[in-house]
Amino acid sequence: MELHALNFDNNSLKHQKTLKPFYIALGILAALLGTIGIFVPGLPTTPLVLLASWCFYRSSPCLQERLLNSFLGKYIRDYQNKGGITTRKRISIILLMATMVAISTIFFIKTLPIRIIVWVAGAIGCIVVGFVVPKAKK
Repeated sequence: MELHALNFDNNSLKHQKTLKPFYIALGILAALLGTIGIFVPGLPTTPLVLLASWCFYRSSPCLQERLLNSFLGKYIRDYQNKGGITTRKRISIILLMATMVAISTIFFIKTLPIRIIVWVAGAIGCIVVGFVVPKAKK
């Protein structure tokens, strides 16, 4: 019985080492997109930062620690402490995203294909924040 568990652990460890570069790359991409999401309407910051944290947890404790100590760490700590985001914060995030998408596409973006991309990204961001990101526990 112990031998089987040992083999499973070795296979699991080998599998985890194989995926480590993938998790690191995905974590870096998610962290970059999360940072950009602070400034770009329609790109949700919190889910991307949480994805980056999960990827770094699976692959690199050093990178996870750096993420937690960065300015993005407040999103992760807030999410961990509350188990999600509050309804008030959810509504304010969705309203801010919708407002910024509207302002951007009405006043600043003149090309129709780019407008459509921003509207679609904004809709996806609102759906993710509204229905995918867990609600905070009281």
